[in-house]
Amino acid sequence: MAEKQVSGTADGKPIRCRGTLQNFNQDIWMVESVGDFVDEVTEGDVVIPQFLAQCRECAVCTSNKSNLCVKFPFEMSLWMHRDGTSRFTDLKGQTLHHFLFISAFSEYTVVDVTHITKLDAEIPPNRACLLSCGVSTGVGAAWRAANVDEGSTVAIFGLGVIGLAVAEGTRLRGAKQIIGVDTNTEKYEIGKKFGITDFVNPMNCLDKSLAEGWGKTIVLGVEKPGTQLSLNSLVILHSGKTLMGSLFGGLKPKTDIPILAKSYMDKELQLDDFVTHEMKFDDINRAFNLLMEGKCLRCVIWMDK
Repeated sequence: MAEKQVSGTADGKPIRCRGTLQNFNQDIWMVESVGDFVDEVTEGDVVIPQFLAQCRECAVCTSNKSNLCVKFPFEMSLWMHRDGTSRFTDLKGQTLHHFLFISAFSEYTVVDVTHITKLDAEIPPNRACLLSCGVSTGVGAAWRAANVDEGSTVAIFGLGVIGLAVAEGTRLRGAKQIIGVDTNTEKYEIGKKFGITDFVNPMNCLDKSLAEGWGKTIVLGVEKPGTQLSLNSLVILHSGKTLMGSLFGGLKPKTDIPILAKSYMDKELQLDDFVTHEMKFDDINRAFNLLMEGKCLRCVIWMDK
């Protein structure tokens, strides 16, 4: 069901935000129409949605210290960001909720302009969609969050798509040793495609000490709500270690996603090997099953026109 664009005011200020987007696949769109005061994109533009906003105006967006926009903060909301309403209804007129401000599993959606990034139309949509989340998070963690030094050694715990993307980002940063850590030994051969040089199965290795004097741990992914961390203070406080969390790999979407897209088009960043399956929307449940069974990395879902 297509939604018309919506414009209006919030707190007395113009909303520069509404547009209707038509789907190529679940994470790349073509702009069908835009609302009043929108000048960042126009009809026909190819854009990629992202759950993390970048207003380009707040103190965070204009600094290099964080990617967590304070004007449009990340939250598990059911509504549009600016006015706390929905732009969707079902055939009975009942309200449908937005998911992470994007609602991508639909033929049409309405998204705030702060949650989309314009891309070069030349990039294939079945590769560009990987940059909306997941792959971009892992590459960004190596690039922005960890700022991996050339010639350094990196260990990656968990070789799912994000972990493999960290390996890819680390490879691009010039690390000399990239150690993959996973209980699934089959991940070693897969990881070699993305720069993994060594592999450790934690179920089969002895307890070994860590390097002293430095070391940075970047935590990625979404944990179970309420999960607690228990740390040895001696390791953190007296051994020069750093522990930091990272949402979206530290990337600023509108600034950094086009850089990653260009890197792919320049044949530097490899995205092709992340796509193991492509299928129609009717097979989406099969795609989720493949994911849960560990039989795919990324499955691209194509929407029927």
